[in-house]
Amino acid sequence: PTAQASPSVSPSATAPLPANTEVPDLGGGSLTSCGDGGTASVTGAEQTVRVEGTCAQLTVSGSAITVDARAASIAVLTVGGDRVDVTAAAIDAATVQGNDTALAVSADLGRLDLSGDRATVSVGGAIGSVVIRGQDNSVTADGGIGESTVEGRGNRVG
Repeated sequence: PTAQASPSVSPSATAPLPANTEVPDLGGGSLTSCGDGGTASVTGAEQTVRVEGTCAQLTVSGSAITVDARAASIAVLTVGGDRVDVTAAAIDAATVQGNDTALAVSADLGRLDLSGDRATVSVGGAIGSVVIRGQDNSVTADGGIGESTVEGRGNRVG
């Protein structure tokens, strides 16, 4: 039997892909996988990353990072940095620290702990609880928001 190629791609890999291989359009980004219940980390600056799998923990840190996690199930999301943009299907708990961040969740978000200024969080489902520390943040949930604690000026929750 022939050896199978590793499913992970290294930036230093120089071997060409077979002619029939479909390459997803990531807008110049890369792919990160949590596997089944693993953890993943995205760090750096000015990059686009797609995350898939079942993530017990996803950590995103840096600046000007765009993360497409619509194909992932995330238990705990931790974001640290400025101009970080995360799109996800559903998240059990999210901690977001930094300025000018954006978080979009298609379904429910169990718990949100937000520290920073000018963040935008939009949730298609409900948010169980919210804690906000900072200024000029906007948190909206189509399914409503449970408990909320808001500290700072110019924050909009609803």
